[in-house]
Amino acid sequence: MDNNSGLYSVFLSGNGPLVKVLQEALARDKVAREKARGRKVSKRVAQSEVKAFIQNVHHYRDECLRDQDNPPADHVALFDEAQRAWNLEQTKNFMHRKKGLPHFNRSEPDFLLSCVDRHPDWGVVVCLVGGGQEINTGEAGISEWIAALNRTFTNWHIHISDRLQDEEFGAGKVLEELDGRSHVYFDSNLHLSVSMRSYRAENVSRLVKQILDMDENGARDSLAQLDDRYPIVLTRDLDKAKKWLREKARGSERFGIVVSSQAIRLKPLAIDVRFKPDPVHWFLADKEDIRSSYYLEDVATEFDIQGLELDWACVTWDADFRHGPKNWSHHSFRGKKWLRIKKAERQRFLKNAYRVLLTRARQGMVIVVPMGEPSDPTRLPEFYDTTFDYLARLNLPVLI
Repeated sequence: MDNNSGLYSVFLSGNGPLVKVLQEALARDKVAREKARGRKVSKRVAQSEVKAFIQNVHHYRDECLRDQDNPPADHVALFDEAQRAWNLEQTKNFMHRKKGLPHFNRSEPDFLLSCVDRHPDWGVVVCLVGGGQEINTGEAGISEWIAALNRTFTNWHIHISDRLQDEEFGAGKVLEELDGRSHVYFDSNLHLSVSMRSYRAENVSRLVKQILDMDENGARDSLAQLDDRYPIVLTRDLDKAKKWLREKARGSERFGIVVSSQAIRLKPLAIDVRFKPDPVHWFLADKEDIRSSYYLEDVATEFDIQGLELDWACVTWDADFRHGPKNWSHHSFRGKKWLRIKKAERQRFLKNAYRVLLTRARQGMVIVVPMGEPSDPTRLPEFYDTTFDYLARLNLPVLI
């Protein structure tokens, strides 16, 4: 924010928990910094300043809808998790139901680009993209941003990573449409090849991809390269996992339990995914606060944790995502039983949910695969045993 030049930029995300945590953390930091300088700033004033440049993308969109003649104040818009922007169908449906705009006919990337395009001089849009991170209905992936540029904004300059051809980004076919277009610049420096989250190990993201792709040999090799720099252990006992977390964490290092939003049958383990913790308390409260992740009572799902991280994580696996002889078996709990998920899109979302969960820890994690219960038809041991056996075959150390 440069008041002298009138140049402003904004960080946007459709991830509600991420926005809340960032706003709160930065506001607290602002108050603390000013206090150290001998100046008093109220929490309300600090929050107001932070909310000017850390915004929920839907609020930004609504402001642009209210005033469609003028450009937003910001010349630079940075979209976090841009792959989660809505496709045309999802955006049209929302605009019709919630905004009373039955004739709205643009995808979310198309409309957001149009907002910055209103500037008569220049504008910049930065899209941060995670491969294989789409976890909900209507999330368009990076392909819709490229399609919108090709369809509507043919005069824009595009600087793009040459690694978007990788399968998990799902943009290969659309990238071919950039052939022959002017002002397209491929740059390998735009690909973050080393995970900033897992600063102790470069191979964690690759390991998780190999685990989910059932590449056993590749996963064993990647795991061996981690050594003790990034410990990953396996257990069937949640209490042992909690003990491991408490022993590993030092000082204020944060730890917590993360699970799939479909993990309905972890309830006998006192894990209820239907209860939604306040992300501000879960991520920022101290060890004495029962609402914090430290207490290991409330859990975060892929929707709560995406875009955020812990130092140490406990990933508790349910029967929604089961290892099979050749492929993963995808399930959703409805009524009183598990039902197979047959739609390819929903299968991809579930796989990506576990990708998110397995990549949230900066320093290490414990994976819990419950034993199951023979007397409970919704938690039969065979729902869990094959997954545990598969992970154990990868040479993950088992807590005894």
